[in-house]
Amino acid sequence: MFGLTRRQHTLYNHSREKEAFFIDTKLMKNLFSKSLSKKKLAILSASLLVFVSVLGYFLYEGTKKTVALTLDGQEKIVKTHAETIQDIFRELDISLGEKDYLSLAANTKVEDQLEIVWKPAKQVHLVENQEEKTYWSASDTVKEFLEEQNIEVKEHDKLTPNPETELKKDMKIDIQRAFPLKVTVGGKEQEGWSTSTTVADFLSQQGITLNELDRVEPALTETVTSNALIKVIRVEKVTDVVEEPIKFAVVTKKDRSLDKGKQKVVTEGQEGVLSKKYEVTLEDGKEVSRNLVSETKVRDKKDKVVAMGTREVAVQVSRGAAAPSSQAAGQGASQGSGKEFYVSSTAYTASCNGCSGVTATGMNLKANPNAKVIAVDPSVIPLGTKVYVEGYGYAVAADKGGAIKGNKIDVFFPNKSQAYRWGNKRVKVKILN
Repeated sequence: MFGLTRRQHTLYNHSREKEAFFIDTKLMKNLFSKSLSKKKLAILSASLLVFVSVLGYFLYEGTKKTVALTLDGQEKIVKTHAETIQDIFRELDISLGEKDYLSLAANTKVEDQLEIVWKPAKQVHLVENQEEKTYWSASDTVKEFLEEQNIEVKEHDKLTPNPETELKKDMKIDIQRAFPLKVTVGGKEQEGWSTSTTVADFLSQQGITLNELDRVEPALTETVTSNALIKVIRVEKVTDVVEEPIKFAVVTKKDRSLDKGKQKVVTEGQEGVLSKKYEVTLEDGKEVSRNLVSETKVRDKKDKVVAMGTREVAVQVSRGAAAPSSQAAGQGASQGSGKEFYVSSTAYTASCNGCSGVTATGMNLKANPNAKVIAVDPSVIPLGTKVYVEGYGYAVAADKGGAIKGNKIDVFFPNKSQAYRWGNKRVKVKILN
C-alpha cells in the first residue's frame, strides 16, 4: 500500500471490490445446486441479504468521486458525493475564509481525481516607518506577501525578516525606508542612503572605518535624519623637527687705545642652532595645532665683540699763537700735571654775542663744532693745557675771555640748547699736562 500514487491507490480499491463480487456470485450458485432444505434456505436467505447489503455498499462507495486535497501543506485523499468544493469543506468541517487561498473556485463541481489546494490566511502585521497595518494573507513567504500586496522594497530599504522567511501567523514585518544624505570622509564628499539609525550604524553599513583619533560630527550616538551631513574628520598626529637660529648679541667694550668715536670688531659673531621637536595635529591633512615636545641645542651662539674708542682727540694750538707771557707761564706752571681743583663754570657757543668763532689760539670753532675747548684765565690755566673737566670730558684750554678771571672756566658747545643745559655750575678740573 505504501509508495502508491493516489491514482494507483484508487485503482487498487476498485479491483478489490470486483473480486469480492465474483466470489459472492460463485457462492450463490453452489447453494442453489444443493438441496433446498429449510435450513439451507435460511442460510441462503441470510446470504442473499448479506450479498444485497454488500452489493449496495459497494455500489454506493463505487459511485463516490476520489479527490486529492492539500490542506495547509498536508495531503489527504477523500471519497465524496459532494457536488461542489465548498460542500467538501463543509463535510470536513473546515470554514473557508475570504482571504484563504483555494486553487479552484469554491463553487467548482467535484469530479473524480480532482486536486484541490487550500491554504488558510494568516494575520500579518506590517510596520512601515513606525506605522503599523494588519493584513491577511495565505502567501508562503515574506516576499510573496509583499508581491501580493504590491509593496515595493527598494535597494537601500531595510526589510526584517529577510524575503525568503516563511510567513507565519501574527508575524511582524518591518520596513525602514531609506533616505538620501551626504557624508564627507577626509574632506571628500559622497552621497549615501540610510534608514533611521544611529550615525555609528550608518558608517558601519557604508563600510567606513574610524581610526583612533578621528572625529565624527554629529556624534556617533545621534540618529541619522534625511538630508543630513555627516562629517568624518581624519585626525592624525605627526612629528616635525625644525632647526631655528639662535641670534648672537653684539657686546661692546671700551678701548682707550682707540680714538673716541672709532670702533673695531674684536670677534665676529656666529648664530647658534636650536633643534625643536613638535607634535603636529592634522585634520583632513591640514595643520590645526603644534605643540613643542623638546628642544636641543645643536650649536652655541658666539657673540660679536666690538671695541669702542674712548681716547679724546687733542686740539692742536695754532703755530702762530703767541706764547704765554713769563708771568702767565709762571702762574700756569703752578698748576702742575695731575693737579685737581674746583672751578666755577659756564658755557658758550661760537655764535654768542661778541664772539668771532675763532679762539684766542686761532682755532675756528665754527669749522670744528665738535671740538672740546674751554676758555680760561691764562694766569690760572695756561693756554694749550690739556685738561679733564668733570661732566664735560677731555678738553684743551684754547680760549680766554674778559669775564673769565681766576678759578673760572667757560666750556664750548656746538649749539645753544646744550649750552643752556650746562648752565652755571661748580665742577672739578684735572690738569693733564
